[in-house]
Amino acid sequence: MIGAAAREGAPAAGAAAREEASAAGALVFDDATAFERTSATPRVSVVVPSYDRPALLHRCLTALAGQDLPGSDFEIVVVHDGPSDAARRLAEQWAQRLADRGGPRLKYFQPRHAGPASARNTGWRMSCADIVAFTDDDTLPAPDWLRRALEAFTADIDAAWGRIIVPLPAEPTDYEVDASRLSRAQFATANCFCRRKVLGAIGGFDEQFQSAWREDSDLFFRLLDNGARVVHLPQAVVVHPVRAAPWGVSLFQQRKVLYDALLFKKHRVLYRRLIRPTPRWDYYAIVVALGGTVLALVTGATGIALASAGLWGLLTGRFCLARLRPATKCPPHVAEMVVTSVLIPPLAVFWRMVGALRFKVVFL
Repeated sequence: MIGAAAREGAPAAGAAAREEASAAGALVFDDATAFERTSATPRVSVVVPSYDRPALLHRCLTALAGQDLPGSDFEIVVVHDGPSDAARRLAEQWAQRLADRGGPRLKYFQPRHAGPASARNTGWRMSCADIVAFTDDDTLPAPDWLRRALEAFTADIDAAWGRIIVPLPAEPTDYEVDASRLSRAQFATANCFCRRKVLGAIGGFDEQFQSAWREDSDLFFRLLDNGARVVHLPQAVVVHPVRAAPWGVSLFQQRKVLYDALLFKKHRVLYRRLIRPTPRWDYYAIVVALGGTVLALVTGATGIALASAGLWGLLTGRFCLARLRPATKCPPHVAEMVVTSVLIPPLAVFWRMVGALRFKVVFL
């Protein structure tokens, strides 16, 4: 359970984190009083991790600057995941621009490259407010995002997630359809809130999750395991446009599956309840059929090879059609779906096995 002691926080731990971040090359565009708990402490700190996307970060900061809260009520903490002259210059410009307008205060840090979970940890540990809001550098928070969240964030709430809108074109691609599932996610870091002292009590994000995948689910599950009260605040809205993606992007995304193995190892029951109730038997069936075809051909069992190839073609075709059903049917996209549908199942199974070996867990 997250008790009263946790809610009171741990000042020594916060000081240690600040020293660690400074040693890692953190840059703060503010004076030292930014870290003091004074009457000027903001009501909410917004943590924005970023990595080599200055144009998107600029767009996000523009939306945050347009919040309908007084500038003194919130601060923006930008953490770039590794050194970046472009991001630093952008942060300097925004810090000055916001200061000239009377706030909000902007802090910028650039610790060593260690992934988004580590960047978010740097952000909330360097924050001042009792409530920490998380979003991503490619989002557009609505003008009333913070105000609506603060209005609903009563004293008995430990954490919350807001509503994510993912705009789609009339005929989306498979990648865009997949990205739109973020709008149905629980506690995604594109739009969530947590009391700073509660984050301290559970240790923040697990930095074993080194890609932008499942680190938010892990935090959510640990909050639940520790008895935190986590609620949904649909009135707090963030828009998450789908970024342009290269051909075959779904193939590169399969690597993320290895972090499903870590999440499963840490939270087996919640993983099956809230992420995926059963293994991807369709992938395994496709891989077995493909392997059976190759083995039969090698051993000269022509009949078995034909049967296995037929089963593989049937299962792969079914998988491809399921991906195409809600997506555009333009010829280039159909061709991409055919090729990637052939390759995704073996790649996904491969990365599942990599995750199982790396994190020493039986994971299907």
